[in-house]
Amino acid sequence: MSRVLQVLIAATLACATPVLAETSCKLMKVAEWTVKPQTGRLIIDGTINGQPVGVLLNTGANSSRLMRATAARLGLTRHEALGYRVYGTGGESHAEYSVIDEFKVGQAARRNWRVLVVGDEHARREFGVVLGYDFFEQLDVEFDLANNAVRLFKNEDCGDRPLAYWARGTLDEVKLEVDHEIPAIRVPVKLNGKAIVAELHSGIARSLVSQLLAAQLGVTPDTPGTIGGDSRTDESIGAFDSFVIGGEIIRNPSISLTELRLNSGAETGSRFATRREIADMLLGVDFLRAHRVYVAHSQGKLYLSYSGGPVFSTPPRQPAKPAPKPDI
Repeated sequence: MSRVLQVLIAATLACATPVLAETSCKLMKVAEWTVKPQTGRLIIDGTINGQPVGVLLNTGANSSRLMRATAARLGLTRHEALGYRVYGTGGESHAEYSVIDEFKVGQAARRNWRVLVVGDEHARREFGVVLGYDFFEQLDVEFDLANNAVRLFKNEDCGDRPLAYWARGTLDEVKLEVDHEIPAIRVPVKLNGKAIVAELHSGIARSLVSQLLAAQLGVTPDTPGTIGGDSRTDESIGAFDSFVIGGEIIRNPSISLTELRLNSGAETGSRFATRREIADMLLGVDFLRAHRVYVAHSQGKLYLSYSGGPVFSTPPRQPAKPAPKPDI
């Protein structure tokens, strides 16, 4: 973990308040961030050197990074990151680095942050910083998008006690698929009865299934109910029989199909980018909006309860403009 994240986490933990304190179990809320509802993405307010900047909460990004357009806008000096490469679904990205005097999000601040700089210098985005999984894996995370909130927690001596403190009714508990070689939130699900591993990816607006997996399940462009995609986005909409996570069953879901090839390589402190195959299914913000989700890294579990609304969203038949590529 980079030192910036160590400092941010330490500063955030200093603000912890108790949520549960039963017997020896103590669940402490260390931060609550308000997500901007109008963006359709998990973007919160932050600052760089006192200047406002949007911060994208992206569990699908291996590492945190600064967007090159923001570095240019703020006049930050950029240096060549020799030997560094970053990979994503769009291919390889040129990498630089900048030193930020002060990065602040919520009540936590980090000074003299040496941060990787990636992306198109001329791209217009609603965010300038991506806070990646290298931050979130250190804490428990709750997604409560019905209230436009993302919360961070730390627990002490809770053992296997259920940590979904809000639950009064139906609650599903799923064991995380932990692989230390794959930094991601992965859970077992079933699609058309086939057991697969899906990745919880807060950096994409809608959930996606790989075209290859869909074909293995008999869902192709010729399958009745499949809708052909827009040529600019290379997406189609597949009609599936069922999706299952925990005890929740979704009948006849329509889910976007695309070519999922390579997740973003991220620097891990060495001079070489890591590369890993992306999951066959990504659960995006549409899934998170339909549920209240608590990712208990401390227990290796995921708790979720259905909040309402459609679990999966699909793009319009004729989008006015190409959909942005996932920031992974």
